[in-house]
Amino acid sequence: MSISSLLTSALAKRHDLLADAKLNNTDCYRVFHGTVEGHNGLNIDRYGDAWLIQTFHQTLTQDELNEIKLILENINPLTVIYNDRSDKNSRVMNALDTSDEAFAQSAQVMQENGIKFTSKLRHEGQDPLLFLDMRVGREYVHANSKNKTVLNLFSYTCGIGTAAAVGGAKRVINIDFSSFALEAGRKNAELNGVSEACQFIQSDAFPALRQLAGLKVGGRRNQKLPAYPKMTATQFDLVFLDPPRFAKSAFGTVDLINDYQGLFKPAMLATKKGGTIVCCNNVAKVEREAWFNALNRCVEKQGRSVASHQWLDCHEDFPSFDGNHPLKIVALTLG
Repeated sequence: MSISSLLTSALAKRHDLLADAKLNNTDCYRVFHGTVEGHNGLNIDRYGDAWLIQTFHQTLTQDELNEIKLILENINPLTVIYNDRSDKNSRVMNALDTSDEAFAQSAQVMQENGIKFTSKLRHEGQDPLLFLDMRVGREYVHANSKNKTVLNLFSYTCGIGTAAAVGGAKRVINIDFSSFALEAGRKNAELNGVSEACQFIQSDAFPALRQLAGLKVGGRRNQKLPAYPKMTATQFDLVFLDPPRFAKSAFGTVDLINDYQGLFKPAMLATKKGGTIVCCNNVAKVEREAWFNALNRCVEKQGRSVASHQWLDCHEDFPSFDGNHPLKIVALTLG
């Protein structure tokens, strides 16, 4: 099928979602998820006042790009930005004309369920400052944070923390290693008038988590530990754990395939009895039930229990082949 036929079909499937988005003050969502919808590596999203087209495997021809633009502009005549990220390092590699380049590098504001978020379609990082497939996670914390203390780990631009604060959390701590991401998080808090409830800590997650859990801060073998912010042992009503697939630092290794427990254990210890820890794993090869069972075993080894759990499934603008989305999110209420 042609790209225009595939996109038309994808839009038809999202008819109800797009109608609901308009009613719910949401102007950021995915309209084409190419891996599942027929063109591997092509994603098309709305980010506020722009359509963002991204390719991760193969560059679009000018004719293909024109086909897509025509369909998108018929839906809503917004600015169309194309980011070709098909090179091996996933960096944006194509030039834009002067006006589009200026737009892509300027700060924009979009809304999700009435919550405002800052966005920039091209910047020093790689992604547009808000992961749209995590909408269900932001909705969960917004609905379950009133009068609670919230710890947002690997917070990136603090979308989760912002949603929690807007939902009435009395204290939100956002932790990320990137000063750039945290600055965007501060902007998100300001946009929604919740800055007083939010704290932003630039830190490697391992020392932050281990201190909060009351554990000794250690490091990888023969690695000299750099300086890190000092924190006191604290437990939270709601902990959100959304680590990257793989990362190394002097303090430890983030490995969602082989050692999720290395992060989950201290995060769980920093969760109050009766509190909830929301765990995310975005690796497709990690089987959902096996991962869930490993989380339960880890809880039991610490003499605690999972009182209840709730799976949070991605919205229909992020379809999967078989109902098993690569992004797995489960909320565990701990005894």
